[in-house]
Amino acid sequence: MQVLQTNGIATHWREDGDASGVPVVFANSLGTDLRLWDAVLPLLPAGFRYIRYDMRGHGLTTCPPAPYDMDTLATDAEALIEGLGLGPVIFVGLSIGGMIGQALAARRPDLIRALVLSNTAARMGDAAMWQDRIAQIDAGGIAALSGAILDRWFGPAFRHTPAAAPWEAMLTRTPKAGYLACCAAIAGCDLTAGTSALRLPVLGVAGEADGASPPALVGATCDLIPGSRFHIIPGAGHLPCVEAPQFHAEILTPFLKENAHV
Repeated sequence: MQVLQTNGIATHWREDGDASGVPVVFANSLGTDLRLWDAVLPLLPAGFRYIRYDMRGHGLTTCPPAPYDMDTLATDAEALIEGLGLGPVIFVGLSIGGMIGQALAARRPDLIRALVLSNTAARMGDAAMWQDRIAQIDAGGIAALSGAILDRWFGPAFRHTPAAAPWEAMLTRTPKAGYLACCAAIAGCDLTAGTSALRLPVLGVAGEADGASPPALVGATCDLIPGSRFHIIPGAGHLPCVEAPQFHAEILTPFLKENAHV
């Protein structure tokens, strides 16, 4: 187990691949930990240094008291990249992880050579929707909404198989305080201005059946960035790296290779 003191917390991280290769940093979605990328990593090209981490309030990383905001979450990623001497990196963010990537790229373009925005947007939902979710989970725990959350996470073909069960367990074991604090960070965040100013290689990925960040939402965010590319994975939900890892890897691989020497 590897832990780095970053931005006042103990951040759990893991390294795979070539220690001397171009660094690729993966940021997870709300309610998951660094195991989110287990299925896709073996399918990615050799010669890269793959770094994963648990964001604050998730996995084995410290769960400090609320409030969190997107700037804090981006500072955590910034501190990890600088603490490990990684920059500039290819940053792969999914859902809130993609929001972290947008915020960090806008603030520290020197640290990000290319950006993958998977199942994310410059703004996800509205404050009222997030406040309703926060209230329901505060009252009944994450398990009270786990079924509805998994319906958004996965397409029907995957959702109703035994393979979805471990992801529900991961979700419900996320510290409630960390989950709610990250919900609040999303609720108060609109990255449109900063994302519109980005000028770096960007790859957008959406799941056709994503109930959390539909393809039109992801595509609209990619449209803010000149020269970005956009792919939709058929049948997949919010976590295509879980239910369609081969397809996800086939999209990521050429982008990683093209930007290895930017």
